[in-house]
Amino acid sequence: MFEVTALPAVNATLNCIAGILLLAGYAFIRQGRIEPHRRCMLAAFSVSTLFLLSYLVYHFEVGSQPFTGQGPVRLLYFSVLISHVVLAALIPPLALITLRRGLRRDDSRHIAIARWTFPLWLYVSITGVIVYWMLYQM
Repeated sequence: MFEVTALPAVNATLNCIAGILLLAGYAFIRQGRIEPHRRCMLAAFSVSTLFLLSYLVYHFEVGSQPFTGQGPVRLLYFSVLISHVVLAALIPPLALITLRRGLRRDDSRHIAIARWTFPLWLYVSITGVIVYWMLYQM
């Protein structure tokens, strides 16, 4: 039987994988390799979707985990958390629009939005791992 309490580690792993796929996709497009770029970005979107489902299941079943750190680390944690949460809310619509434009080969509009989507999505993926580490491992 799967323990729901294992989901935060699963979620951090999914965020890490999404970040790696985003970086690989970026590297591929910088090399002009469109098909590997496309595969990486679709995989990153799939992994991020799995993350979102897992995240929702965990928080529906368990609720929130309070941060117990004190002092300056508490300020750091909440600074990272707040920026992560605010930007994470933007990623699903941005990613969907970006992917749609890319898949339709609306290249100029795809590039215009991808310049915003990529760094924000990468930031959210990285800070998701940091939030997990600070909340469950620190």
